[in-house]
Amino acid sequence: MPIKLFDLRATTTITLMRNQFQPPSLHSVRRFLAIIASGILAAQFITPHCWAAPTDDVYRLGSDSAPHEGVPKGKVIGPLTLASEIFTNTARHYWVYIPAQYTRTEAARLMIFQDGHYFVALDKDYRVPYVFDNLIYRREMPVTIGVFINPGRTPDQPESTSTNWGDNINNRATEYNELNDRYARMIIYELLPVLEKDYNISKNPEDRGIGGASSGAICAFTVAWQRPDQFRKVLSTIGSFTNIRGGHTYPELIRQSERKPIRIFLQDGLNDNRGRRRGGEYDPKRDWHAQNRLMVTALTDKGYDVNYCWGIGTHSNKQGGAMLPEMLRWLWRDYPRPADDPQDDSNRKLLVP
Repeated sequence: MPIKLFDLRATTTITLMRNQFQPPSLHSVRRFLAIIASGILAAQFITPHCWAAPTDDVYRLGSDSAPHEGVPKGKVIGPLTLASEIFTNTARHYWVYIPAQYTRTEAARLMIFQDGHYFVALDKDYRVPYVFDNLIYRREMPVTIGVFINPGRTPDQPESTSTNWGDNINNRATEYNELNDRYARMIIYELLPVLEKDYNISKNPEDRGIGGASSGAICAFTVAWQRPDQFRKVLSTIGSFTNIRGGHTYPELIRQSERKPIRIFLQDGLNDNRGRRRGGEYDPKRDWHAQNRLMVTALTDKGYDVNYCWGIGTHSNKQGGAMLPEMLRWLWRDYPRPADDPQDDSNRKLLVP
């Protein structure tokens, strides 16, 4: 559902009549322009999917993001509910994707997506279950359990949905944008024990990835930054490495700290939010694309395993969704496989249960 930025009915009505035209007052014009400007500025920070433009429409999902006959289909369980003591008085929905090839006899890899409702949806931009089905089937990524978790909410706040998932409706801003270890502790000490009761999940941090979009992307990086002993693969689309709650400091923190064993793929668009504030002044700390570029430079200079792609889009999930299969292939490119044997084709066949 599109977001209404302003209501023209609330502005001054100008009636054109022969010989009776009265120009609107300067006050009315200023008020009209202020309504437009405030609406545009607000839209940039409501949700990461609402601010789309023709430059986003050039990105289209490919075959890897669709179901195909003959491809084993994983199962999605949920929504389930996780309460938290770390974020007091909050609960959040989450979903679990189980690949068709998963068995309890072999530990599965793990990948966690923030704003889970959007990444698990089969009619939105990412459609992760379809992508996982196809890539696992072709052995282009390992057998991986996917977890899709929403930000927390208090009893009087709404659950995030695909049409309403900004920072201002629940605990998302606190959980996703702060640079401390609270969210990482919630994932490690509250979510993982619940998952491990039901599933055999690898404890090797090289076998664990975490990702997200916008504030969910900086959140994913913060988990790996705080706890590389638990997560070492990060997927970031239109990441909010900006001064929402201090995220603009990450490039300097990266430079000042010892290199951590993190692999990261970052995607962003040249027309992402570009730091224009009320009144038109430029704030580099709120320039999404400039901050993503600073992240890549700092990570590269420090010797991180980093990949990135800059598109032409806005603060939209269109390019990230279209690129998701390639991002996953790159992140999991060297997962351990049996030694290649020209005389044995068992590991060169499509992976079926």
